[in-house]
Amino acid sequence: MKITADIQFRFEHQLHFTHDALDPANNTLASCIASGSDAPARALAFVDTGVARHHRDLPDRLRTYARAHADRLTLVGRVEPVVGGELCKNDRDAIYRTLNAIDAAHLDRQSYVLAIGGGAVLDCVGFAAAIAHRGVRLIRIPTTTLAQADSGVGVKNGINGFEKKNYLGSFAVPHAVINGEAMLATLDDRDWIAGFSEAVKVALLKDAALFHQIARDAEVIRHRDRAAALPVIRRSAELHLRHIADGGDPFELTTARPLDFGHWAAHKLEAITDYTLRHGEAVAIGLALDVTYAHRVGLLSADDAEAVRACLRRLGFTLHHDALRDADTLLAGLEEFREHLGGQLTITLLRAVADPIDVHTIDHAAMRDAIGTLVSPQRASAEPT
Repeated sequence: MKITADIQFRFEHQLHFTHDALDPANNTLASCIASGSDAPARALAFVDTGVARHHRDLPDRLRTYARAHADRLTLVGRVEPVVGGELCKNDRDAIYRTLNAIDAAHLDRQSYVLAIGGGAVLDCVGFAAAIAHRGVRLIRIPTTTLAQADSGVGVKNGINGFEKKNYLGSFAVPHAVINGEAMLATLDDRDWIAGFSEAVKVALLKDAALFHQIARDAEVIRHRDRAAALPVIRRSAELHLRHIADGGDPFELTTARPLDFGHWAAHKLEAITDYTLRHGEAVAIGLALDVTYAHRVGLLSADDAEAVRACLRRLGFTLHHDALRDADTLLAGLEEFREHLGGQLTITLLRAVADPIDVHTIDHAAMRDAIGTLVSPQRASAEPT
């Protein structure tokens, strides 16, 4: 006997844009807090150590904010530091330290975890929040361009394992995401630039006008012109959120993952370089590789492929790396990507800007040729049209 049931559940995904989320006069964070009783909700804060170095008053600011909104929020325990970057995603003990802090604070499923930091810290803390009590409410406050434009908006949490990117993780809709632009001021130039590869990616998939806007303004975005950069971050976040909410597969149950355009190579490059290559930098190379390949196999025009590469270069990305010289190891990333997706290999490529197509086989000879183009950039100028 077989019994089936159609289980449906509605998730609300809140994404807020503001200036300074921790200004006591800013009600954005407090408005996201909902208590299950008459008492204020309890919250434990985790802060990226890189953010803490630049904002030494952050623990005091968090406490001041909680006091200003004491009817909604009680901050418990100390403000917990989490080592930023891929170090926390490669250190499984970081998950247990986070879980220990959640347990010591006696958080329950009506309590909140506040995760403040870059994408790796949001991943690590988010994973711990998702598995503690099978889910403690998570509020993400992303502090990098990459996390605000892409990863902080998603419904995934993950850490690295078995030399593979995000091998361990969960799907869990965050209670809220708050993008505060004030935190971006202290990013170094490398981390500032890194997030815009994800904006280019989603624009290439979904919004030709956004891609042309980024290409036009790439130089001033690179040099931190906020009037040009902030609308790109906001539109990128919106496009990512709309895909998750309206794309029909928020928890990635099928094999097609268009938002992972350029990522099969990016994830492998990060592992090959022992994560010295930033995620955004690896994505830029992955995008350049896949548009070069798409041209090689007759999908994408030479002009469009070069427009993508030129945009990425003007943003400040380097599109070649010594790791590309080991084509065999890089191509092994295709099978790792297939395993991560499940089922058949599905790679998103372009036929034109904002005209994606899923393919299920890769011509290894053509991909090797595309890799060679990035290893020797002068070859790109000799591409047949």
